[in-house]
Amino acid sequence: MKIFVAGLSFKTAPVECREKLAVHASQLQCHGCRLKVGGELSEVVLVSTCNRVEVYGVASKVNGNVHGIFRHLSGDSFDVSPYLYVKEGPEAVEHLFSVASGLDSMVIGETEITGQVKHAYQAAQAAKLTGRVLNRVFQTALQTAKEIRTKTGIGRGATSVGSVAVELAERIFDRDLSEKTVMIIGAGKMGEACVRHLSKKGAHSVLVSNRSYDRAEALASEFGGRAIRFDECLAAMVEADIVVSSTGCPHTILHRDDIASIMPARRNRPLFLVDIAVPRDIAADVQQLPNVYLYDVDDLEVIVRENVRHREQELARCGSIIAKHAREVLARFAERPVEAGKPRDSRQPGFTLFQPAVCGNPSF
Repeated sequence: MKIFVAGLSFKTAPVECREKLAVHASQLQCHGCRLKVGGELSEVVLVSTCNRVEVYGVASKVNGNVHGIFRHLSGDSFDVSPYLYVKEGPEAVEHLFSVASGLDSMVIGETEITGQVKHAYQAAQAAKLTGRVLNRVFQTALQTAKEIRTKTGIGRGATSVGSVAVELAERIFDRDLSEKTVMIIGAGKMGEACVRHLSKKGAHSVLVSNRSYDRAEALASEFGGRAIRFDECLAAMVEADIVVSSTGCPHTILHRDDIASIMPARRNRPLFLVDIAVPRDIAADVQQLPNVYLYDVDDLEVIVRENVRHREQELARCGSIIAKHAREVLARFAERPVEAGKPRDSRQPGFTLFQPAVCGNPSF
C-alpha cells in the first residue's frame, strides 16, 4: 500500500480550472466517500480551498488511478491531466507538511490553510475515511505546522497592503490599540479588510465613513463601530488617532488645508494618516504639517517586501523541521508496514459509510 497526494494548485492550474473542481466544506465527506469507493482507496482525505484541490490517499496502486479519481470530481467536464501533480511516499508526506504549514501557499506562511487542512482531516475522520496511515500523517502534519509557527518567524509580518496598514498602526502605538480611535474612509474590500484586522487587534473605537452611508452603517455595526457621513469625515477626524483611507476616488479628497483646519481642535495631538488608495486620497504635502504623519501605498509596499524577504529566509529552518518529522513518521510505518489489500467491499455486513443517507448516490 502506498500513500500519495494527487492534486492541482495555483502553481499548476488557473482559477477557471480550480473552481470547476472546488468542493464546498459541507460536501467534503460526501465526495470523500465517493472517491474512496470509486478510486479503490483504503483511506482518503480531500482538501479543497480557493488555491488547491488535493486528494491524499492510501492505495495499492497510484498513478494508474489518479486521472480516474479526478474525473469523479470534474464529472468529465474537462481534462485535468495537464494540471495534475502526483507525489508518493516521503514526497507526499513532506508536501502535506508544507501545505499545512503555509509554505506552499500563495502568501508564504499564511495561517488560514492550517485550519482548512485540519477541517478536511476531521471531516474525513468523522466519516471513517481515514485509518492508521492518514490519521498518523495528518496529526503529525498539524503538529509540525504548530512547531513551525512557534519556532520560526515564517508567519510574522503582514504581506498584504491592507494588513500591513494595521501592522503599521500597531508599530506606531507599540502594539496597543486598546485606547485608540481608528477611522476608515472607504468601505470597499480594502477598507473592510482593515476593519476586520483592527477589530482582531482590539482597537478601542472604529469610525467608518463612506460615500454610501448605508454601506458605512452596515460595516460599522458588524464590528461595533460608528458610521460617519462622507461629508462629515473631516470633522470626525478630530477624534481619530489613525486614519486609513482607501476610497477609490479618482482625485485627492484630503488636502493640506483640510488637515491643518482640524489640528487646533485636536490640540495638535499626533495624527497618523495611512493612504492605501491608488490614485492617492491624501495630498503628499500634508506631512509638512507639525504632528501629522503620512504613509502611502509605496511606504507599505516597502514593509510588505521586508516581511516577504524575512519569511523566505525562514524557509530553510522550516524545511529542516518538516524533513525531521517526515522521517520520523515514515520510520514508524517501516516498523509496522501497511498491509496490502483492497478496501473492504461495501456489500460486506456492517459497511454503512456509503449509504445514501450519508453520502447521497455513491454511483459515478
